[in-house]
Amino acid sequence: MKILITTALVATVLAVPVQASAVQSAATEQLAVPRQQTAMQKDLGLTEQQMQKRLRAESAATKLVPAAQKAAGAAFGGAWYDAARETLVIGVTTPAAADAVRRTGAETAQVKLSATELDRRKAAVDKLAGQVPAAVSGWSTDAKSGTIVVNVQAGKRSAATDAFVSRLARTTPITVKEVAAQAPTTFAAGTVGGDPYYTGNVRCSIGFSVHGGFVTAGHCSGAGARTRGWDGSNQGVFRGSSFPGNDYAWVQVDSGWWTVPVVLGWGQVSDQLVRGSWEAPVGTSVCRSGSTTHWHCGTILAKNETVNYGNGQLFYGATKTSVCAEGGDSGGSFITGDQAQGVTSGGWGNCSSGGETWFQPVNEILGAYGLTLHTA
Repeated sequence: MKILITTALVATVLAVPVQASAVQSAATEQLAVPRQQTAMQKDLGLTEQQMQKRLRAESAATKLVPAAQKAAGAAFGGAWYDAARETLVIGVTTPAAADAVRRTGAETAQVKLSATELDRRKAAVDKLAGQVPAAVSGWSTDAKSGTIVVNVQAGKRSAATDAFVSRLARTTPITVKEVAAQAPTTFAAGTVGGDPYYTGNVRCSIGFSVHGGFVTAGHCSGAGARTRGWDGSNQGVFRGSSFPGNDYAWVQVDSGWWTVPVVLGWGQVSDQLVRGSWEAPVGTSVCRSGSTTHWHCGTILAKNETVNYGNGQLFYGATKTSVCAEGGDSGGSFITGDQAQGVTSGGWGNCSSGGETWFQPVNEILGAYGLTLHTA
């Protein structure tokens, strides 16, 4: 019998959000897994003592989010982690909500718009976007400024990009941000040796085991496509797939394959157990496992970002990170401590010179297909 392990060993394992109560029940007392520290120290440039301190603070901040959001109520304007002060910050639209939020242990910041209103405005921008210039990498909400941030590749601003920004600005205030000159691409790869799962002539990585199969990236293949395991044998079939728009899929595995709640550490760290899918806030650490570049770490930079992959392919609701990735890492696991975060979609750059990567949040995949995460 063949084991299906998260992110590429024998089988390369790499909306409706899960209810907060369900996520909380799966969370462990300590989200920060000490065995991840070596890789995180390397990628984040921290000493062992600094890394341990950071992980403890991030774990405590992450656990505060549900209670702080509930305390803010309709005035909730987003959450982010302030690494310099090692504290969770909750945006609030009214001073009256601040006291209730601070009683939960979080800090507060006055913001212009509620998270609900900002998300509504971004949804309107998504509908208005139409044809997106190649120089526009994407756009996302920014709770601190209360605007939609449009990312334009460095040195490529033109009349077309200015016209695009002007069109979006008809509905809501826009901030233009200059980003890397490289365009985002998905991270599927042609068939090569290694630790893959294959579909057609594409290699991708398994994200997380679910009961009956695994989740991965939608751009790897469409519903009905067959997959092959690391040894070339029949493995399973895509039962659902969505791309563009979303970037998620799930594969039901054949008999002879079975799932385990593990993310591979590739010898760089110990293999990591998956215990839940508690969502980490912007500013906290996150690690990625994939079949090409294995284990790398960074921080969560933004949420609910729309990514422009070109040729009319837009990916909505992405989470942006400072973690690098390369072809073949698509679908692989993003994890914070022992909590599943999402599956690798695409990005720019590589793991030699650096880059950024977006992931599809895992709770949206579970909700879309009615799946249950396999946890330890």
